[in-house]
Amino acid sequence: MTDVFILCERLYDGISPSFLSNQTIVVRNGLIQSVTQSTDEDRSVDGAVHVAIATPGMIDIQINGAADIQFNFAPSPEALAKIAWGARQGGTAHILPTFITAHGRAYLKAIDAVREAIALGVPGVIGVHLEGPFLSPKRPGIHDPSAIRPLEEEDVSALEQQARDFPGVILLTLAPECQQPHHLERLADSGIILFAGHSEAMPADLARIRGATHLWNAMPAPGSRSPGIVSEVLGGNRLFAGIIADGFHVGQHALTMSVRAAADRLCLVTDAMMTLAGTSSGFDLDGRYISLADGRLTSEDGTLAGAHIAMDRSLQTLVQLTDVDPVTGLQMATVNPARALGMEARLGGIQVGSLASLSLFDTTLSALGVVIGDKLHWN
Repeated sequence: MTDVFILCERLYDGISPSFLSNQTIVVRNGLIQSVTQSTDEDRSVDGAVHVAIATPGMIDIQINGAADIQFNFAPSPEALAKIAWGARQGGTAHILPTFITAHGRAYLKAIDAVREAIALGVPGVIGVHLEGPFLSPKRPGIHDPSAIRPLEEEDVSALEQQARDFPGVILLTLAPECQQPHHLERLADSGIILFAGHSEAMPADLARIRGATHLWNAMPAPGSRSPGIVSEVLGGNRLFAGIIADGFHVGQHALTMSVRAAADRLCLVTDAMMTLAGTSSGFDLDGRYISLADGRLTSEDGTLAGAHIAMDRSLQTLVQLTDVDPVTGLQMATVNPARALGMEARLGGIQVGSLASLSLFDTTLSALGVVIGDKLHWN
């Protein structure tokens, strides 16, 4: 198999604290063969790829849909392939397709679809994110309130069974204060990653929780004497958190404060819906019409309903609003989610012998394409 030469003016390798200049990455058989200073010989290689910026493959741990497909509406490998394609248009190499609150145990269909997609080799799908239905009825957000409920013994047993041989990551967002502690212990012990979301959890509720879903949203704001999820993330040093940087979900000052406090644990997420990289400007969700206007997705009563933003645009918005350096922003889109998912041995870094997982950009951090294994996907 022919080696792939990628020459980049700047490289963020996920390890160094700043960009490396003029680097050549050689990919062979889907693995990083070498990372070296570019030479004239490298530049003369036929078919070499030249880009302004290369980084570890970006990871979106919360994406509900793309390319006119909503995971909840079509939990199938074919749908996941389209969503992954839509995510790649924004430079995302790997996704956790997100299945939100639905009645009964519909979430099992989502797990089965992801299991099959991974078996079929759908590029970029590394697991599943179940956001609900085990949320707080006090913080439903756009989720169907009639489907929100606590974990039952049957749910815990079914999820434990799924986790035993699941080929990827299972991330479960729930309201821990609404669950029985021994259920949370069993799920965490099974290897399922638990995030708190749509929740009013207090510190004592978070013992088996690894992170928070869409920080600041669908949870109480922090108070000077009122501990909660936001305070635990920003004032502590343990919890990871997804955060949406679309200019709508989190205000500029809250976003800036979050980055300053927890840049090493924040995970940039899109929370994108089916309008991303698609043609639709609206859709029905559990009987409510969601419309897209001025880059914002809302129901008729103004409730935010996911987001309409790609990962590269999220990165640009984060840098613009917080004045954070691009390397820190890239860490939030690559290294941090890999660590949050326990996948740092495979993803989030560019080093010899690791899986070839790259996001490629122009000088403005607009995505040009991604590399996943031995395949280069151009936009």
